[in-house]
Amino acid sequence: MSKQYHVLAENIIKLIGGKENVIDVYHCQTRLRFKLKDASLVKKSELEQLDGVNMYLVNAGVHQVVIGPHVKDVFDEVVDILGDLPGEQEANTEKVPLVQKIIDFVAGVFQPVIPALSGAGMVKAVLALLVVFKVIANTDQTYLLLNTFADGVFYFLPLILAFTTAQKLKANPILAVGVIAMMLHPNWTGLVTAGHAVNFFGVIPFTLANYAYSVIPAILVVFVQAYVEKLINKFIPKSVELVFVPLLTFLVMGMLAFSVLGPLGALIGQGLATVFTYLAENVSWLPAVLIGGLLPIMVMFGIHNGIAPLGVMQMAQLGYDSIFGPGALCSNMAQATASLIVAFRTKDKKMKQIASSGAITGYMGITEPILYGVSLPKKYPLYASMIGGGLGGLYAGLTHVHRFATGSSGLPAILLYIGNNTMAFFYNIVIALIITIISTAVITYFLSLKYEKTEVVEVAEKTVTISDTEVASPIAGNVIPLSQVDDPVFSSEALGKGFAVEPTEELVTAPFDGKVVTVFPTKHAIGLLSDTGVEVLIHIGINTVDLQGKYFESYITEGERVVKGQKLVSFELDKIKEACYGTQVMVVITNTANYSEINLVKSGQQADGQNVLDVKI
Repeated sequence: MSKQYHVLAENIIKLIGGKENVIDVYHCQTRLRFKLKDASLVKKSELEQLDGVNMYLVNAGVHQVVIGPHVKDVFDEVVDILGDLPGEQEANTEKVPLVQKIIDFVAGVFQPVIPALSGAGMVKAVLALLVVFKVIANTDQTYLLLNTFADGVFYFLPLILAFTTAQKLKANPILAVGVIAMMLHPNWTGLVTAGHAVNFFGVIPFTLANYAYSVIPAILVVFVQAYVEKLINKFIPKSVELVFVPLLTFLVMGMLAFSVLGPLGALIGQGLATVFTYLAENVSWLPAVLIGGLLPIMVMFGIHNGIAPLGVMQMAQLGYDSIFGPGALCSNMAQATASLIVAFRTKDKKMKQIASSGAITGYMGITEPILYGVSLPKKYPLYASMIGGGLGGLYAGLTHVHRFATGSSGLPAILLYIGNNTMAFFYNIVIALIITIISTAVITYFLSLKYEKTEVVEVAEKTVTISDTEVASPIAGNVIPLSQVDDPVFSSEALGKGFAVEPTEELVTAPFDGKVVTVFPTKHAIGLLSDTGVEVLIHIGINTVDLQGKYFESYITEGERVVKGQKLVSFELDKIKEACYGTQVMVVITNTANYSEINLVKSGQQADGQNVLDVKI
């Protein structure tokens, strides 16, 4: 393995609190995912400065270190250094919202399956090409065998999901596979085909349902099995558990699987199929537009992990995916195109390198390096890719585009849209991608004329439009870098550079002379414009928009002129804390792209009105 990755792995482990702080580690396509004992030991700013680390995030209690396409190499080195880990039993008691728990569970079940689904999907795509171009006929033995190569994963998907679900729930994965194997056994399939009523011991009715290709039944059965297994283990002595735990697990779960859980899962699956069919026939444009336009934001907050499996479920129920695949492909091509335009337009050599390499990986379906290395720091490529992805998704949705196998959402994935003995879906996804790429390229280019300024424009702005500015702390308290804010949108500087204050007082004042541009109805945020051209957003608290103005009082109106030190907003600090909201006050330069340097010159405890930020053109 590369020595470079070994050194990087050592530094990552050191900056997340050392080996002793790690409970568990795994990885996805671009990120190392750690579960830690003490989150306070993580040195976020130093971690993100490592060469090879794009960003650090925390989501649902999982500490994510964004690496990029070579994450597997780094992961191997990390595992080699860490050795045996304590596992979930030593996890901290950090309270995680229910929605995040659900997303984490779904991601943990489906992410390990992606390579198998992707491989099988590409085999199906090759098979479809061979049929369409009449290389083989669908009656040939070769067709039958190739179809078997691809279809095995989908037919036995319940077994694979049983294994990953058991791993996620810390149950015995072999027992889980054994239970689900009962539901796929030819004996049961024969009873279902015969159609005669089945009663266990003549008393317990078993509902006739075919579980091949299914998704929900296997997950539901193993979910219950995890608790049944733990309960059985409590009462069985260690000396005989090897015999009686599997015996009782198979007997109990066999009865539950065929009588209650399997039929319930099949019913839920049928319900999802009805929803998917309705969407496909009545509002086919909606999923593709939402995914095409909003996927970067979903990825940023980890929401995509809960949505992507819907495509797998739809394919299991209907044989195709129109929920996630088309929109995701358009979004990824949009992000890659935006990154490519940035690579041509930027004069920053480091950014040019990040953008050009990111564009290559983006066209292959991996966009996190673009998102965290290009789109969020510069913002305008993010906006352009969201618009372009949405437009391409709109066309794909209106033409009812769907893919016939799951796989990565890169350019090779267009082959997944060949099927049903037609090339229509393939042609339409190609048109959708052309719309995506052209619109994104045009929008990104024109936005770059503003944000990737030439020297002439910069000189003109220095003398005419804007000038160097000092920004004061709008409130007394502990001044910290934005990177230390407990919100990834602010800490990633997606909205711009600046600073934050951990307040010790309850009054926000103007940080310079200027005018009020925006006062949010909820009073928790204010937009200001200085006389020297600096645009500032002052955001009081984290997620405090949910308070709907409660505990806030505003003293200014939009368009009003203010002078430095003039009171803007007051708030009740203790009551906001009691309501379990963060109270950090973020001060963000929203027109960051207009400036060459934005430096935090003072930190720590500062008085209201103390100049802490230098903004230079």
